[in-house]
Amino acid sequence: MNILREIWATARRNKLRTTLTGCSVAWGIFMLIFLLGSGNGLINATKENQFKALPNSMGVWGGRTSKPYAGMKEGRMITLDTKDISTTSKEFKAHVDEVGAVVSSYDVTLTLHKNYLVSQQMKGVLPIHQQLNKLMLLEGRFINEGDLKERRKVMVLDHKQAKELSDGRGSLVGQLVKANGMMFRVVGIVQADETRQSSVFYAPLTTVSTIYGQGEKVEMIEYAFHGLPTEEDNDAFEDDYRRRINANHIAAPDDENAIWLWNRYTSNMQMEKGLNILTTALWVVGLFTLLSGVVGVSNIMLITVKERTREFGIRKAIGATPWNILKLIIIESIIITSLFGYLGMFCGVAVNEYMNYVSGNMNVDTGLFTAKMFVNPTVGIDVCVEATLVIILAGTVAGLIPAWKAARIRPIEAMRE
Repeated sequence: MNILREIWATARRNKLRTTLTGCSVAWGIFMLIFLLGSGNGLINATKENQFKALPNSMGVWGGRTSKPYAGMKEGRMITLDTKDISTTSKEFKAHVDEVGAVVSSYDVTLTLHKNYLVSQQMKGVLPIHQQLNKLMLLEGRFINEGDLKERRKVMVLDHKQAKELSDGRGSLVGQLVKANGMMFRVVGIVQADETRQSSVFYAPLTTVSTIYGQGEKVEMIEYAFHGLPTEEDNDAFEDDYRRRINANHIAAPDDENAIWLWNRYTSNMQMEKGLNILTTALWVVGLFTLLSGVVGVSNIMLITVKERTREFGIRKAIGATPWNILKLIIIESIIITSLFGYLGMFCGVAVNEYMNYVSGNMNVDTGLFTAKMFVNPTVGIDVCVEATLVIILAGTVAGLIPAWKAARIRPIEAMRE
């Protein structure tokens, strides 16, 4: 208790010095936590916007040839068909899992009683579409094999479409809804995709193909794959796959414009690299900010010990041992840095929580799509505690070195100082 009284008395006599020391500690901790929290909010939002589909999946679209081949000119439109689906599932089964496909009809009007929705997109899909695109089922079921075999007129709406058609009164599952005048029975409701501007509802692929005379044509092929862990493996697979599908349409094997491939796995890998660079940059800036706090604390502690050399000489003259002096400096340094360090940590966590409350899960409408800008901008408590301990240790070491010298000086020399 005596040593605590001495430390309190010293702090009261040197209010400015104590305040400057504390501010250096608190500011370094606060800025580290604030920067990391803000960065994590942006990173989490980017991941949530980017990774809505199954990561190890591929989308394939027909394109336009960019090279003459086998006597045919460039510029031909390539339309995918069921032959390409068969090629994908049979010849690439070493890596490809279940294969899906999509056909679409646009500008569809949905009508229920007096309510209607215009400019809707009807997607004819296979059951695997739900898994590949991570569609969250809220009610009922998704398209199944029975719907495909029997070409049933059934549909799956998103929850926004269902709400507008029903005026929020009860469930639409089991009810009949007109799509361009044709009656479809609603079998399920899924979570709406906020990243899309257009509204999409789903029906069996065979039904849509039959109604709109698509025949063997498909707009898109989609599938999950496995066993391709590196970018090199994925590039080799894409080249082989493009060569084979191009052969189905008499296009040059290396014509990258004949078909378009969207490999979500490599896209996610590149995104992860970018996010890792951002995380590293935030840590570098944060650590330099913390280092500035360490330097400030160290300088003030050096000055503090230098100013108290005469006091230490008097203490030794009246019987204080070197350890008594060392203990006084060490405990004073630990108390000041701990108190203000945890104050800075508390402020940093409080500001991050306030940002999370104000901006967390905030959606921004760009006109083309809706995206989240900030998600959970927080920092783990372990990072907060470790950063605080680092600056406490730095302040202690900074005071220990000059204190050791001061504790070994002879009283007469200390009095002269």
